[in-house]
Amino acid sequence: MNNVLTNIPLSTIGIGSMCQIVSLNLQGLLRRRILDLGMVPGTPVQCIRKSPAGDPVAYMVRDTLIALRREDASQINVNLM
Repeated sequence: MNNVLTNIPLSTIGIGSMCQIVSLNLQGLLRRRILDLGMVPGTPVQCIRKSPAGDPVAYMVRDTLIALRREDASQINVNLM
C-alpha cells in the first residue's frame, strides 16, 4: 500500500515538506492570482516557514517565495512528495 497522502489541503503540510498541487478550489480574482503565480496542477511546492501567529505561511513555488493566508491555502489540494 502507498503511504503518500493524497488530496490534502496545502495548509496542513509542515515546514520543510514538499508537495505537488492537485487542484484549486478557488474562485474569481483569487483563483486568477494564484494561477498567475504559477500555482497550477502539477507544480511542486515546499512549505518554508510559518509566521509566529501561524498565518500567513511562506511557500516556495517555482523559485519564488509566496506567502498565503491559511484560509486561501486550505482551498488548494496537494499530494505529499
